[in-house]
Amino acid sequence: MSDSIQITDSAQDYLAELLAKQNVEGIAVRIFITQPGTPYAETCLAYCRPGEEEPSDQRLELEKIAVYLDSNSVPFLEEAVVDFNADRMGGQLTIKAPNAKMPKVNADSPLEDQVNYVLYSEINPGLAAHGGEVRLVQLTEEQVAVLSFGGGCQGCAAVDITLKDGVEKTLKERIPELSGIRDITDHSDTTNAYY
Repeated sequence: MSDSIQITDSAQDYLAELLAKQNVEGIAVRIFITQPGTPYAETCLAYCRPGEEEPSDQRLELEKIAVYLDSNSVPFLEEAVVDFNADRMGGQLTIKAPNAKMPKVNADSPLEDQVNYVLYSEINPGLAAHGGEVRLVQLTEEQVAVLSFGGGCQGCAAVDITLKDGVEKTLKERIPELSGIRDITDHSDTTNAYY
């Protein structure tokens, strides 16, 4: 089984049961991600009748079920876990795909991917509590990351402190090649600031 995705025994049991109810010989499960590598990525599970899979899909033969993985989604399914939690109401299938929104990066990845990865995985989750988010607008030739702050960060009095301390510190710690960051938003607009 590829190490990209883990389907727990309880999830396999549950899916095998659902597939059996479909009454289709050779039916499988197909897992794919819509808009992978973006903040809007959604991980989806669908029935896959014989012939409905894509030729490029990766087929996983699990103990109880067969699973097709959409080849474009595979890098984003790394460390994903499909689990089933039984409860009084029958239970719920959960899919956690930590890398769906941003593929795993390493030191050889383009600097831009590395910056985006740190923003999505470490910085934005913290800013989301304030309704804010940061995105990379461009990387200059001098390796300066030009960032745009959106949502509640815009016009927030503390944004300079947050920006200089938090974001820059985190980015430079993770990506030593960066020479610095700049901010393109205009903080004089305080229409929806969060204090």
